[in-house]
Amino acid sequence: MRISRSFHLENSVDFKSKLLHWSQQYDDVVWLDSNNYDQNYTEYSGLLAVGAHKVLKTDHHQAFDQLKSFYDLTKDWIFGYLSYDLKNDIEALSSNNLDELHFPELYFFQPKKVFSIQADELVMNYLEDYEQDMHQDLESIKSGILLKNLSHNNNIRIKLRIHKDDYFDKIEAMLAHIHRGDIYEANFCQEFYAEHTSIDPIETYKHLNAISRPPFAGFLKCDDSYLLSASPERFLKKLGDRLISQPIKGTAKRSENPKEDGANKANLENDEKERSENIMIVDLVRNDLSKTAMKGSVVVEELCKVYTFDQVHQMISTISSQLHPETHPVDVIRSCFPMGSMTGAPKISAMKIIEELEESKRGLYSGAVGYFTPEGNFDFNVVIRSILYNAKRKYVSYSVGGAITAKSDPLKEYEECLIKAKAMRTVLEK
Repeated sequence: MRISRSFHLENSVDFKSKLLHWSQQYDDVVWLDSNNYDQNYTEYSGLLAVGAHKVLKTDHHQAFDQLKSFYDLTKDWIFGYLSYDLKNDIEALSSNNLDELHFPELYFFQPKKVFSIQADELVMNYLEDYEQDMHQDLESIKSGILLKNLSHNNNIRIKLRIHKDDYFDKIEAMLAHIHRGDIYEANFCQEFYAEHTSIDPIETYKHLNAISRPPFAGFLKCDDSYLLSASPERFLKKLGDRLISQPIKGTAKRSENPKEDGANKANLENDEKERSENIMIVDLVRNDLSKTAMKGSVVVEELCKVYTFDQVHQMISTISSQLHPETHPVDVIRSCFPMGSMTGAPKISAMKIIEELEESKRGLYSGAVGYFTPEGNFDFNVVIRSILYNAKRKYVSYSVGGAITAKSDPLKEYEECLIKAKAMRTVLEK
């Protein structure tokens, strides 16, 4: 049983910063921040879960069945992530590429304490056994008692897992598969990394979020494993019997010159290649949603709409459906995972070719972070524009990718990757 209390906040921005610092006393932390971005279906400006009452960590073997049992056992809020490699639980696939991060493939916990913020209203939601902490916690957060920053290295040397010439070769191999008809689109990703490196996770996240301010930002701590995410993309949201997906395909750089910036946005809106990429994934998502939808209920609400973020312009589509009654929330996610925007089409063939050509195991990158509610609703982002950090191994990683189609130019695809990587590199090399 949970106990909830509501409080008015004088300054929600200041409180959110103090709340995140306060959370670092716990080993299990998920913080989700919409940055008050004006996008459909946003429920919270901030959501924090801390302290594991019960926890599930596992590899991909029967991972979705274990998650389903875990949710049914708790019938409560649970927060965590689904790594990309859970694809191997759904299909006869494997992940054999290099993994230097060593994150669990699936991780969820039932939090002792949940904090939700909407506008200037705070709701503290505690398991009954921890209700006595509520007043003291609130006073500690407001007082702004911050933990001492972890030591970190300001001279981080970023390395490329795939060098430029090798990248071009791999794109040509991907194009050969497309021209043969094996696939018609695939998302190809590359890793950038730093070894023997310590960073301050909180300060790095705050800097990354400040320069990006996306609608699906997140900070996750699982013991010594950290995710610092500035994701602009929603994977999947369940709200009652409604299911919503908002895939991104299509990117253009921002410019400080307003005229040039407007032209960049207009060019993206009218770019046939980018629209084609987006529409291919919309078709894939429509097919995924139809697996659990009432007949005739899958609707494209927005097609190829361009949204502007601090770092880039992005082309986003919104697809929704009405779920079959009694469909289990975990089964809904299983039917759509991994997200089409990070795989390609046809999905299984694309995932096989991705595994052959990429050098690094994706892990949490291009997976999803989010939560389930006691009522069976959920909301998950897509883990892109994110820094992954294993503090014990002193290993820092970020990956970027792009959709490869028959019209792709390898040089332009490479340049798009660098645009997407700019925020992470700026933060780490400051």
